Amino acid sequence: MDRLDELAIFVRIVEESSLIRAAGRLRRSAPAVTRALAALETRLGVRLIDRTTRRLAPTEAGRVLYDRARIVLDDYEAATLGVRDASVRGLLRVAAPVQFGRRHVAPIVTAFLDAHADAEVELLLNDHNVDLIDEAIDVAVRIGVLADSGLAARAVGEVRRLWVASPVYVRSRGVPKTPEDLVGHEAVLGTFRTAPSWDFARSRRGAVRMAARLRSDDIETRLRAVLEGRGIGQFLSYQVADDLAAGRLVRLLRAHEQQAIPVHLLTKGRTNRAPKVDAFLDFAARRLLALPVLRRERGK
Repeated sequence: MDRLDELAIFVRIVEESSLIRAAGRLRRSAPAVTRALAALETRLGVRLIDRTTRRLAPTEAGRVLYDRARIVLDDYEAATLGVRDASVRGLLRVAAPVQFGRRHVAPIVTAFLDAHADAEVELLLNDHNVDLIDEAIDVAVRIGVLADSGLAARAVGEVRRLWVASPVYVRSRGVPKTPEDLVGHEAVLGTFRTAPSWDFARSRRGAVRMAARLRSDDIETRLRAVLEGRGIGQFLSYQVADDLAAGRLVRLLRAHEQQAIPVHLLTKGRTNRAPKVDAFLDFAARRLLALPVLRRERGK
């Protein structure tokens, strides 16, 4: 096994937080992945992964190696793609949800253009599910359960719907422990044709109707209002990840969150695709799979 391959296996183990899932992603046996990790630790003379029966996480040395290995692997891919895929040329039309596209797809697109001098990309950001055939879309990022549409799909992670509020709000209004506790709380909601409600797992009520002094069809407007302490809001996990990490928001009702929502890359077929489409799919999938905001949460 060459050392670049060794690093790729280690990176996948860290990103999946599981030897078995890493093996599945790499299409290798779990014993082969375990042996590769053991060989790397032996050669470096340091433990890289802490393993128990219930969890797997990188050690301090493992985190340092992971950060450096990602740079090495990305640089290697960028250096080789342009040479290997000389046929990657012409226009690609890529669609993604607005906020996710701005934060995570746009950087992938610019990196792809850097790697392919003859490629062009038209990035279309829209929170409605576009029709790939009618809109002549080559690749789409889709957040949500997929219908049986005949499209080819590649899973790249998952997100969750979270309830959040600002620290100022919860200090003044209290922390709801159950959906029933939401009675009397302020809510910041989207716009609905029917009466707005939030659905909860493990709740006697199932769904709770919410009243709101502020509604908006714009995510950034709702998020700003919640950050200002105007009420509780519900957002996809990637939309509030930075604010939660920085302590600007507090996660609420975690025990009542519903199942995770899958994220896929979609194309119009599995065979006879243009080289530019396959090249972008591989390029984007690798980077999306590495995003912390799309990883499965431990214990979920």
